[in-house]
Amino acid sequence: MTNERTALGREIETALGEVLAHVRGEAALSHRIVDDPAAERIVALRKRLRLSRQKFADRFGLDVRAIQEWEQGRRVPDRAARVLLTVIDRNPEAVIRALGEDRSEGRGDLSRAS
Repeated sequence: MTNERTALGREIETALGEVLAHVRGEAALSHRIVDDPAAERIVALRKRLRLSRQKFADRFGLDVRAIQEWEQGRRVPDRAARVLLTVIDRNPEAVIRALGEDRSEGRGDLSRAS
């Protein structure tokens, strides 16, 4: 066994020093919020569009069970879902156009790409 620190060990030591400084209030850690996935915002979005969970899922290619769990706070949407929800919130028609008319038949434009 060696007493020599590796590059990874030094990196971890530096990171832990930053965390301790933050906990002590000596330093602020940088962060970026992609979107607020709060359950209330998801419910409000769906209700603003006047869609049931099933219709919201069908229209935007989402899983109805996932929507239910997001709205009830049992799950948090992953990053890709948060991005999609943000686009739906800001411009739902763009998402509908991007998914194409075949969405109602369960086929998106990618099914024709072969």
